[in-house]
Amino acid sequence: MGNRTVRTVALPVVTLIVFLGLWQTICVGFGIETYTLPTPWNIALSMYEDSALLWKHVLATAYLAIVGLGLGLVVAIVVAIVLHVVPLLREAFSPLLVLSQNVPLIALGPLLMIWFGFGWTPKLILLVLVCFFPIALSILVGLSQAEPQLREYLGMIGASRWERLKRLEFPASLPYLFSGLRIACTYVVSSAIVAEWLGANKGIGYYLKFKSNGFNQPGVFGSIVCVVALSLVFYYAAVIAERLVIRWRPRSQGEWKGASK
Repeated sequence: MGNRTVRTVALPVVTLIVFLGLWQTICVGFGIETYTLPTPWNIALSMYEDSALLWKHVLATAYLAIVGLGLGLVVAIVVAIVLHVVPLLREAFSPLLVLSQNVPLIALGPLLMIWFGFGWTPKLILLVLVCFFPIALSILVGLSQAEPQLREYLGMIGASRWERLKRLEFPASLPYLFSGLRIACTYVVSSAIVAEWLGANKGIGYYLKFKSNGFNQPGVFGSIVCVVALSLVFYYAAVIAERLVIRWRPRSQGEWKGASK
């Protein structure tokens, strides 16, 4: 098991080092100009020189993404529970939920800016729309996956609809919730970049736009590195949270009786 863990970590690291080495060699060997394709060394040097500024913008993007993801999670849980409890609403609004995900962010963003100004409101609305759908859809699937025998047993001992939801259905949906959360974590940072690109005075999106307008390719690639790193942090934070929250243990019949009271 230890060797497998080392191999799982070592192989991607070695692959990345080889890739960066080939990139550096090709750029230097063929004399590729920095404004066309900077070398990894140029990118690292640019990031080092701008480290204080980059850190400030990374923190701004991380804060925006955390708030947007948190709001999206809350909205997703509420919407999923309501649609689960009221099947008629689920049939009515499910197509609209899917439709909301087919509107391009680059088209929706400017409209939100016009309607709500250039503050936090349009950015958060954009992030909530992006994040809540995969989470809500996953929770909806999970809420219907509770064991029929336990559902029937809770009904036999007189558990209310709320008790069945709280004691059985929602806990059963937690693995699905975290699956959706991991997907949302891969989207939220890039969506925050789009929101900042459209209108902001700080954040990696703003920094990326500034460097792009100045044809500073090492700065552009440095901002991309920050986006990828921040996305990985969010994803693995969701993985760790799942391992901490979901600690299944079998419940005896007596425990189910106590939980229903």
